[in-house]
Amino acid sequence: MAKSILITGGARSGKSSLAERMTLGLHPTATYIATAQAFDAEMAERIAHHQARRGPEWTTHAEPRDLVGALEATDGTRPRLVDCLTVWLSNLLLAGEDWQGAAERLVAALPRQAAPVVLVTNEVGAGIVPENRLAREFRDAAGFLNQAVAGVSDEVWLCVSGCPVRLKPPQGEEPTP
Repeated sequence: MAKSILITGGARSGKSSLAERMTLGLHPTATYIATAQAFDAEMAERIAHHQARRGPEWTTHAEPRDLVGALEATDGTRPRLVDCLTVWLSNLLLAGEDWQGAAERLVAALPRQAAPVVLVTNEVGAGIVPENRLAREFRDAAGFLNQAVAGVSDEVWLCVSGCPVRLKPPQGEEPTP
Protein backbone atom coordinates (compact mmCIF):
# COMPACT_ATOMS: atom_id res chain seq x y z
CA MET A 1 0.00 0.00 0.00
CA ALA A 2 1.30 3.44 -0.95
CA LYS A 3 0.86 6.57 1.10
CA SER A 4 -2.23 8.70 0.57
CA ILE A 5 -2.37 12.34 1.61
CA LEU A 6 -5.51 14.52 1.73
CA ILE A 7 -5.13 18.31 1.67
CA THR A 8 -8.20 20.40 2.48
CA GLY A 9 -8.89 24.07 3.00
CA GLY A 10 -10.90 26.98 1.71
CA ALA A 11 -10.76 28.67 -1.68
CA ARG A 12 -7.37 30.22 -2.47
CA SER A 13 -5.88 28.83 0.75
CA GLY A 14 -2.76 27.42 -0.95
CA LYS A 15 -3.96 23.80 -1.19
CA SER A 16 -2.90 23.14 -4.77
CA SER A 17 0.60 24.60 -4.49
CA LEU A 18 1.15 22.69 -1.22
CA ALA A 19 -0.08 19.50 -2.90
CA GLU A 20 2.25 20.06 -5.86
CA ARG A 21 5.26 20.54 -3.55
CA MET A 22 4.37 17.49 -1.49
CA THR A 23 3.85 15.31 -4.57
CA LEU A 24 7.18 16.28 -6.13
CA GLY A 25 8.79 15.73 -2.72
CA LEU A 26 7.89 12.06 -3.12
CA HIS A 27 9.45 11.69 -6.61
CA PRO A 28 11.02 14.09 -9.15
CA THR A 29 8.25 13.39 -11.68
CA ALA A 30 4.53 12.98 -11.08
CA THR A 31 1.12 12.66 -12.68
CA TYR A 32 -1.48 15.38 -12.25
CA ILE A 33 -5.03 13.98 -12.40
CA ALA A 34 -7.14 17.00 -13.29
CA THR A 35 -10.89 16.82 -12.63
CA ALA A 36 -11.88 20.30 -13.85
CA GLN A 37 -13.78 20.94 -17.07
CA ALA A 38 -13.75 24.27 -18.90
CA PHE A 39 -17.44 25.04 -19.35
CA ASP A 40 -16.76 28.77 -19.71
CA ALA A 41 -13.91 31.21 -20.38
CA GLU A 42 -13.28 31.94 -16.70
CA MET A 43 -12.82 28.24 -15.88
CA ALA A 44 -10.58 27.79 -18.94
CA GLU A 45 -8.43 30.62 -17.56
CA ARG A 46 -8.23 28.94 -14.14
CA ILE A 47 -7.18 25.65 -15.73
CA ALA A 48 -4.55 27.44 -17.85
CA HIS A 49 -3.18 29.15 -14.72
CA HIS A 50 -2.81 25.78 -12.96
CA GLN A 51 -1.12 24.27 -16.03
CA ALA A 52 1.28 27.20 -16.40
CA ARG A 53 2.40 26.82 -12.79
CA ARG A 54 3.45 23.21 -13.38
CA GLY A 55 6.71 22.36 -15.08
CA PRO A 56 7.88 19.54 -17.35
CA GLU A 57 8.13 17.13 -14.41
CA TRP A 58 4.33 16.77 -14.57
CA THR A 59 2.25 14.59 -16.86
CA THR A 60 -1.43 15.58 -16.94
CA HIS A 61 -4.21 13.01 -17.02
CA ALA A 62 -7.60 14.76 -17.37
CA GLU A 63 -10.54 12.82 -15.95
CA PRO A 64 -13.65 14.69 -14.82
CA ARG A 65 -15.70 11.72 -13.54
CA ASP A 66 -13.97 8.30 -13.59
CA LEU A 67 -11.46 9.02 -10.84
CA VAL A 68 -10.95 5.38 -9.84
CA GLY A 69 -10.28 4.52 -13.49
CA ALA A 70 -7.75 7.35 -13.68
CA LEU A 71 -5.99 6.13 -10.54
CA GLU A 72 -5.85 2.59 -11.90
CA ALA A 73 -4.59 3.78 -15.31
CA THR A 74 -1.79 5.86 -13.76
CA ASP A 75 -0.72 3.59 -10.91
CA GLY A 76 2.92 2.59 -11.03
CA THR A 77 6.06 4.21 -9.69
CA ARG A 78 5.21 7.91 -9.88
CA PRO A 79 3.02 9.69 -7.36
CA ARG A 80 -0.29 11.16 -8.51
CA LEU A 81 -1.94 14.41 -7.50
CA VAL A 82 -5.74 14.56 -7.75
CA ASP A 83 -6.98 18.15 -8.02
CA CYS A 84 -9.67 18.25 -6.88
CA LEU A 85 -12.24 16.04 -5.16
CA THR A 86 -14.92 18.71 -4.82
CA VAL A 87 -14.75 19.55 -8.53
CA TRP A 88 -15.00 15.79 -9.22
CA LEU A 89 -18.03 15.64 -6.91
CA SER A 90 -19.63 18.59 -8.73
CA ASN A 91 -19.10 16.82 -12.05
CA LEU A 92 -20.83 13.69 -10.72
CA LEU A 93 -23.76 15.62 -9.23
CA LEU A 94 -24.33 17.68 -12.38
CA ALA A 95 -24.18 14.53 -14.55
CA GLY A 96 -26.77 12.84 -12.31
CA GLU A 97 -24.33 10.05 -11.42
CA ASP A 98 -24.28 8.05 -8.19
CA TRP A 99 -21.76 10.11 -6.22
CA GLN A 100 -22.11 7.90 -3.14
CA GLY A 101 -21.18 4.77 -5.09
CA ALA A 102 -18.30 6.63 -6.75
CA ALA A 103 -17.08 7.82 -3.34
CA GLU A 104 -17.25 4.27 -1.97
CA ARG A 105 -15.23 2.99 -4.93
CA LEU A 106 -12.64 5.74 -4.40
CA VAL A 107 -12.31 4.98 -0.69
CA ALA A 108 -11.88 1.27 -1.49
CA ALA A 109 -9.33 1.99 -4.27
CA LEU A 110 -6.99 4.30 -2.33
CA PRO A 111 -5.47 1.61 -0.05
CA ARG A 112 -4.84 -0.61 -3.12
CA GLN A 113 -2.64 1.95 -4.90
CA ALA A 114 1.01 0.99 -5.48
CA ALA A 115 2.17 4.60 -5.95
CA PRO A 116 1.40 7.52 -3.61
CA VAL A 117 -1.70 9.66 -4.11
CA VAL A 118 -2.09 13.27 -2.95
CA LEU A 119 -5.68 14.50 -3.07
CA VAL A 120 -6.89 18.10 -2.88
CA THR A 121 -10.38 18.96 -1.66
CA ASN A 122 -12.28 22.01 -0.47
CA GLU A 123 -13.60 22.52 3.02
CA VAL A 124 -17.07 23.82 2.23
CA GLY A 125 -18.99 23.17 5.44
CA ALA A 126 -17.69 26.05 7.53
CA GLY A 127 -20.03 28.67 6.05
CA ILE A 128 -23.73 29.37 6.19
CA VAL A 129 -26.39 26.89 5.15
CA PRO A 130 -26.95 27.39 1.41
CA GLU A 131 -30.38 28.60 0.34
CA ASN A 132 -31.02 26.11 -2.47
CA ARG A 133 -31.37 22.33 -2.51
CA LEU A 134 -28.52 21.57 -4.94
CA ALA A 135 -26.06 23.71 -2.97
CA ARG A 136 -27.10 22.00 0.30
CA GLU A 137 -26.77 18.59 -1.35
CA PHE A 138 -23.29 19.50 -2.60
CA ARG A 139 -22.19 20.83 0.80
CA ASP A 140 -23.42 17.69 2.58
CA ALA A 141 -21.96 15.35 -0.05
CA ALA A 142 -18.58 17.12 0.14
CA GLY A 143 -18.58 16.72 3.91
CA PHE A 144 -19.30 12.99 3.67
CA LEU A 145 -16.74 12.52 0.87
CA ASN A 146 -14.02 14.41 2.75
CA GLN A 147 -14.64 12.41 5.93
CA ALA A 148 -14.50 9.10 4.08
CA VAL A 149 -11.30 9.95 2.20
CA ALA A 150 -9.69 11.36 5.36
CA GLY A 151 -10.53 8.11 7.11
CA VAL A 152 -8.40 6.05 4.72
CA SER A 153 -5.65 8.64 4.19
CA ASP A 154 -2.31 8.30 5.95
CA GLU A 155 -1.99 12.06 6.32
CA VAL A 156 -4.53 14.89 6.33
CA TRP A 157 -3.50 18.54 6.06
CA LEU A 158 -5.53 21.74 6.42
CA CYS A 159 -4.26 24.76 4.52
CA VAL A 160 -5.30 28.19 5.84
CA SER A 161 -3.97 31.41 4.29
CA GLY A 162 -1.04 29.51 2.80
CA CYS A 163 -0.15 27.94 6.14
CA PRO A 164 -0.38 24.13 6.26
CA VAL A 165 -1.40 22.41 9.49
CA ARG A 166 -1.11 18.64 9.80
CA LEU A 167 -4.30 17.09 11.21
CA LYS A 168 -3.52 13.38 10.79
CA PRO A 169 -1.49 11.96 12.29
CA PRO A 170 -1.48 14.59 15.03
CA GLN A 171 1.62 16.74 15.49
CA GLY A 172 4.29 14.80 17.35
CA GLU A 173 3.30 11.47 15.82
CA GLU A 174 5.09 10.26 12.74
CA PRO A 175 3.12 9.48 9.59
CA THR A 176 2.63 5.80 8.84
CA PRO A 177 5.29 4.53 6.40
